[in-house]
This record gives sequence, structure tokens and C-alpha cells, in this order.
Amino acid sequence: MNEREFAELAAAHALGALSDADERRFTAALMEHPEWQAIADDDHDTVALLADGLTPVAPPPALRADLLQQIGALPQSTSPPPEQGEAAADTATEDDTRPAAAAQTADEPQPVRSPWRRRVFALAAGLALIVGAGIATTTIVSQLQRPASVVALDEIRSAPDAEQAKVQLDSGATATAHWSGEVGKAVLVASGLDDLDADRSYELWFVRGDEPIAAGVFRADDGKATALLEVPMQAGDVIAVTIEQAGGSPTGSPTSDPIIVIPTA
Repeated sequence: MNEREFAELAAAHALGALSDADERRFTAALMEHPEWQAIADDDHDTVALLADGLTPVAPPPALRADLLQQIGALPQSTSPPPEQGEAAADTATEDDTRPAAAAQTADEPQPVRSPWRRRVFALAAGLALIVGAGIATTTIVSQLQRPASVVALDEIRSAPDAEQAKVQLDSGATATAHWSGEVGKAVLVASGLDDLDADRSYELWFVRGDEPIAAGVFRADDGKATALLEVPMQAGDVIAVTIEQAGGSPTGSPTSDPIIVIPTA
């Protein structure tokens, strides 16, 4: 499994939409590639943010009947358990105005509730909730401004020439560089970094030959950071990080030894 396939599984996992088989694939891939945990964490945080921002709205009274009617029109199995035939017959007597229920007789086979059908119903109900939330949903989505570093990371991961390299610091911190020559960008994802004082910053560099090129500053939040190098990348660049005064080195060159060095060639 490559990183792009894992990202698709991670998005569905965050929504609780994976089948049992795909859930096992997701878990196995994460055990094999612990560096992909950040992808799953980002998806989980996004879903949680959306869920927290929505105000519950009562669905229209006719919504359940409409959804059941539409789902009942889907192709069904012809070998239901006996108890499901009885449950369907009870439903037909409760509301004989629904076309799907009115057309059923005691001799007709009743639908089998499969995991796939339950996911269809959950999806339909979720969509109904979003529609009912209306303006609240629109407001939440409009406020979700994805950082440039996250957008660039998605671009890199989707590129056919996407590459990455990981290093571990003596402190136990880890840093993974993601880059793509086709996209021309590089992003550093780190965890376990020290949270610097307000008068210090981490500064990114591209090292080309013997020349360091300043590529932006960043700070760690609880030891974590996703930082876009703000200069177009070139083949063979080395990605480095130093600790400088707030805002970056005043000389345009590193004033301390790099704490992270990741070759890209």
C-alpha cells in the first residue's frame, strides 16, 4: 500500500465508513508505517471539528419515511431471515401510504439488512442532518481555512514523483521531509520538538552545494509542526533546520548548527 491509498483509507476511517476488511488494512498499514499517523490524526481532527461546530436540527417528520422508501427501491437479497419478514409486515401496516410498503405482500421476500445497507442509511441520514443544519454548516465550512503547508503536503502526496525521508534526533524527536520535483515544493512534518521561547524560532533552509537559502520560519505547537519551505525546491537540495532569533536569522545565513538535516538526493 502506498501513502496515497492509505490517505483514502484514513479519511474513511475518520468518518467510520470502513468495512471490516478495510479497517484491518488500515490498522496493518499504520503498524507498518507509523510515520503515516499524522495523516490519520489530521483527518480525525477535521471530522471532530466539523461535528463540534454543528448545531443539532430535528429532521422533518416525513424524512424517515422518504429515506426508507428510497432505500427500499435498491436491489435486495431474496433470502431474508423469517423475523425480518415479520418486521417488514409490521412496518407496512403502520403507514400504508408508502409505495414500497403498500406493494409488499406476505408471500414476497423482504429485504435483508446488510452492513452495506446500514452504511447507505447512515450516509443518507448524515446528509439530511447537514442539509437541516443549513446556515450553521455553511458557516463552519467557510471558517475552515487550510494552512498552506497542509495544502502543499496534499499536492506533494498526490504527485507521481512524491518522495519522503525521515530522521530521528538525539532528543527522540522525529522529522519527515516530503517533496516532489514535479510540484517543486517541500514540506517538513515534525513531532517531539522543543517549544521555543518567544524570542526564538525554527528556521528552514535549502542547502544547495555550500549555499544555505533561507526558506521560512516556524514554531512548534506541543512539539508538532507542519512547515512549508517557502522557496521553490531544486533537485539535490538538502533540507535543514536551525534555531534562530524570532523571525529568522538577521544575516540571511544560519547562526547555529542545524538540528535537522535531510538530503533529498
